[in-house]
Amino acid sequence: MKYAFPDNFWWGSASSALQTEGAREGETTWDYWFAREPNRFHNGVGPQQTSTFYQHWKTDIQLLKQLNHNSFRTSISWARLIPDGIGEVNPDAVDFYHQVIDELNEQGITPFITLFHFDMPMAMQEIGGWENRDVVDAYARYAQICFELFGDRVLHWFTFNEPIVPVEGGYLYDFHYPNVVDFRRAATVAYHTVLAHAKAVQAYRAGHYAGEIGIVLNLTPSYPRSQNPTDVKAAHVADLMFNRSFLDPVLRGEYPADLVALLKSYDQLPSCKPEDGFLIAEGKIDLLGINFYQPRRVKCRDSAVNPQAPFMPEWFFDSYEMPGRKMNPYRGWEIYAPGIYDILINLRDNYGNPRCFISENGMGVENEQRFIENGQINDQYRIEFISEHLTWLHKGISEGCNCLGYHMWTFIDNWSWCNAYKNRYGFIQLDLETQQRTIKKSGEWFAATALNNSFEKE
Repeated sequence: MKYAFPDNFWWGSASSALQTEGAREGETTWDYWFAREPNRFHNGVGPQQTSTFYQHWKTDIQLLKQLNHNSFRTSISWARLIPDGIGEVNPDAVDFYHQVIDELNEQGITPFITLFHFDMPMAMQEIGGWENRDVVDAYARYAQICFELFGDRVLHWFTFNEPIVPVEGGYLYDFHYPNVVDFRRAATVAYHTVLAHAKAVQAYRAGHYAGEIGIVLNLTPSYPRSQNPTDVKAAHVADLMFNRSFLDPVLRGEYPADLVALLKSYDQLPSCKPEDGFLIAEGKIDLLGINFYQPRRVKCRDSAVNPQAPFMPEWFFDSYEMPGRKMNPYRGWEIYAPGIYDILINLRDNYGNPRCFISENGMGVENEQRFIENGQINDQYRIEFISEHLTWLHKGISEGCNCLGYHMWTFIDNWSWCNAYKNRYGFIQLDLETQQRTIKKSGEWFAATALNNSFEKE
């Protein structure tokens, strides 16, 4: 069967500054953490060892063109542009981003630019990071500088990539710096991120730029084990905390009342100012990026909460392992392609069918060299993964969902936070020793799909 997509559909991939560019002038939280605890990073590989986009941007963009990308998302590094977060703008960084943006446009590849992709300048973290409202103001200034510098040639802006992840990783579950486990502080970080987002949107609107502004959220549909009311309630709370805590403010301009009531009843609300509500209402977006990797399956708790344990989301639900689920064993994630359809239908039915696109979707696999045939990685499993997700995406579009494109994570195998190069995600294989790039079979398949604006599947 042939699956054809709407005209002008965005075909491309996504990456980030920190994961691809390499060394920069300004220190980030990742540089700082790696210098102190390299043992927390897979094989002791840190953020200096990336896919060297800073040196190879021109030839990499040629490869994007070879893969028939008509769009590409990456980020600007706040720490590269303004090394201390608040001071002088680095002219070398300005030149670099000008060149990248100009080259993308020249090659017919529309640049999608994210302002913050987990890379907090260390100077900003030292004064509290997102816990400090001064950092919110510093970010708003940084955003405005980016709009002024590049807003004439970048027409698709995103304030944050997966803003829930620094909250979870840095302040709840100890997998990002600053390795805090404290729900109230996590809630403050999340809240201030929403305020920072809204201030950037405000600045963009005030500048009357020609493009649009949005945010990229990693949405994980919460599926209850059963329709028993206790399981349904558990899934609802998980959805409130992990999806709607950002989805509702950016699409509706306000927080879900039941989330506010729940956190208030446990004295976990961040401190708010009276004018915050007006600011959040002004943060409504033009375009939503959706990162989808896995579902969240939950059930009601089987045991009582330890009252001495830190307050956590898991006070309200347990994870549920669905029998027979399909797994990616390398990442430990369930593969559930219908989730992409469920997200789109939820947006259509409950959020006014916003303009959106799939901004990330991907499959990380360890030791892909096993699959080399005639000098090329034959990653048929990735082709099946993508085509399965695109099939469900196509169904959503055919039922009226306003989804405008599909970006894969990622273009070239890149450095991935604490996992470094353990799992590879790229359309293009990266040889870490030589930095040589070799297109995988999935890259050829995607190039053909993008060229034809369609693919065939039995």
